[in-house]
Amino acid sequence: MRPDAGTVDPDLDPSPPARRPAAWRGQGDTLAVIAVGGALGACARYGTGLLWPTAPDAFPWATLVINVVGCAVIGVFMVLITEVWSAHRLVRPFFGTGVLGGFTTFSTYTVDIHRLVEGRHAATGLAYLALTLLAALAAVWAAAALTRRAISWRQS
Repeated sequence: MRPDAGTVDPDLDPSPPARRPAAWRGQGDTLAVIAVGGALGACARYGTGLLWPTAPDAFPWATLVINVVGCAVIGVFMVLITEVWSAHRLVRPFFGTGVLGGFTTFSTYTVDIHRLVEGRHAATGLAYLALTLLAALAAVWAAAALTRRAISWRQS
């Protein structure tokens, strides 16, 4: 038998560590509305892609428009729910994270860029990369600014 067998360090707590509650507990309703909103947004994006297909070597206009429109809508939405309405706590996760997160598509954007580069259209891929970033940022900024302007005009 080892000499230290059976000895207890008095500086250590012999009880097992307490379990911390999972951070997601109590968030089931939020997760549910995000999932439903995400499914709706993804279906809308998929439908748009079916209505406006992109040939393998063509510029991906549908994805560009989807992402820019989604960014414009989020600009309007965020102004409305933070500066105009007192929205229910599930509206933002449902519409902002779910619907618009499912509708806009960074993954398709990157696949489109890869497809263009692999298809020897690197200049087009680079132009698409830059145009999407600039147009998306401009769309969210302009939509938020125009919404604020419309609100201030309405309230005056």
